[in-house]
Amino acid sequence: MFKNLIPKIFYDHLQDGLEFFVDALGFEVQYRDANLAVVARDGAKAYLVESPEYAAKDRPELTVDTDDVDAVFRELSARAPQLLHPNSNVVSAKPWGAREFAMLDKTTVCVNFREWPR
Repeated sequence: MFKNLIPKIFYDHLQDGLEFFVDALGFEVQYRDANLAVVARDGAKAYLVESPEYAAKDRPELTVDTDDVDAVFRELSARAPQLLHPNSNVVSAKPWGAREFAMLDKTTVCVNFREWPR
């Protein structure tokens, strides 16, 4: 019955979130007003919210499951190599069995891209 779990990600400035999710990660804006942007790509979606108060309290780490982590890595590392996470800047096998890499924005929001074995 569940379809999606959609996080709210808080930023001091909404533009910081748009630069990361739209410009670097290739999401598209589905809705935008002064303090909110709904962004989506394939089956992933997020609400970016401008709120300095909440941004100061929470810098989340999110994960996007994918069927082809190598293709995602090639695309995103070419699009925004400066945002590859310094501790996870190549696709590698993790102890829990997945292969993954991560991107980190200038506000320290982290997005992992993960492929589980088939």
